[in-house]
Amino acid sequence: MNSLVKFVQDEFVEKKEYPQFGAGDTITVYYEIREGEKKRTQFFRGVVLQRKGSGSSETFTIRKMSGTIGVERIFPINLPALQKIEVNKKGKVRRARIFYFRGLTGRKARIKERRG
Repeated sequence: MNSLVKFVQDEFVEKKEYPQFGAGDTITVYYEIREGEKKRTQFFRGVVLQRKGSGSSETFTIRKMSGTIGVERIFPINLPALQKIEVNKKGKVRRARIFYFRGLTGRKARIKERRG
């Protein structure tokens, strides 16, 4: 049964190519918003907290600061409204899921940039 689900996901879900990114990276996600008849592109730029799942059900969580309030958003990797993903900075972290980042403020909330 599990292999049947995987087969259907591989065949019928269209895959888009996105750059490699992981926890600690700063990325910009461009996605389409429909408001009635109008469509517009909006972007969300922030630090990736985690990538979760595999295949067509994979998601990633991004956190950004809007003023003094932290805003988190979960994006499915196969969201049809997702237009493109840009990697702005590669971050150097030791964990795959950096939830401790939520509690950090000021200079402690900085992530060093990975070289190369």
